[in-house]
Amino acid sequence: MSITDDLVSLQTDGIVISAGPVLVDAEEAENRYMWGYYLCIENNSAKRIRLIGKDWNITDDKGNRYNDSSAGFKGELPELEPGEYFEYTSYAPLKAKNAVFYGSCKVESDGISGARNIRVPTFSLSAGQTHGRVLN
Repeated sequence: MSITDDLVSLQTDGIVISAGPVLVDAEEAENRYMWGYYLCIENNSAKRIRLIGKDWNITDDKGNRYNDSSAGFKGELPELEPGEYFEYTSYAPLKAKNAVFYGSCKVESDGISGARNIRVPTFSLSAGQTHGRVLN
């Protein structure tokens, strides 16, 4: 995957999440769009963190809502020391040309009891836009 500067980023307590879309395939006549999305989670805090889950949503311009609320990231529970990062890509088949991606990652930090939700920056998926990212 190549990353361009059209990512959006959000920082919470030293954890930076950058995210963005890529249109993988579109069959406009049949209203089918395959979207890929990329997330990079950077630990810029002073403590080790564990990424234990996610809860993100895609809502399309027809009012349909898709949700991924699950433990881990494709079977992984990444642990990040200060200064490390984790990259994640996945796909979402939609039946609409436009949608919005939003949600959070569930994170545990050393020395802090309990998990907390770190918000993922909201971004648009629009088949009318060109996204400069390529999924391998």
